[in-house]
Amino acid sequence: PFNRNGVLFPRKVRGKYLMFSRPSDSGHTPFGDIYLSESPDMVHWGHHRHVMGPGSWCYTKVGAGPIPIETSEGWLMIFHGVLTSCNGFVYSMGAALLDLDQPWKVRYRAAPYLLSPQMTYECVGDVPNVVFPCAALVDAPTGRMAIYYGCADTCTGLAYAQVDELIDFVKSNSRV
Repeated sequence: PFNRNGVLFPRKVRGKYLMFSRPSDSGHTPFGDIYLSESPDMVHWGHHRHVMGPGSWCYTKVGAGPIPIETSEGWLMIFHGVLTSCNGFVYSMGAALLDLDQPWKVRYRAAPYLLSPQMTYECVGDVPNVVFPCAALVDAPTGRMAIYYGCADTCTGLAYAQVDELIDFVKSNSRV
């Protein structure tokens, strides 16, 4: 089936490989929720579970971004969300904390976005008004996270955060 935003977990959970995805149609899907599926062998995928749909600032669709980051508080998921405005789609970046053993369960989801298109290079390009998280790296000793993101489908941006501060932000601004 058509599918977008496939993101593998960095390790097995409960003996299974896990992957986020967003079922879609054959075009530029105007809808979408994040689902989780599992596999015993990375060939056969199933047992799909709904993780989350659009929310407060992303009424149209959501999709997984970087590989989830395992923390003592749960899986930190950075995702993109889409708002349909009178001028088209606006892609922004959000965050949620998922249960460590059952990552289809959202424990916290920040109501505000983390980053939205504000700078010229995020607003003007091949696809305007896009902040699209692609990768995240964490320096374990310092807790510093680097988040790479697409800007207007034209260039790549880089944002930094401290993992513990991001987790505190998600928890203190959650609507779940």
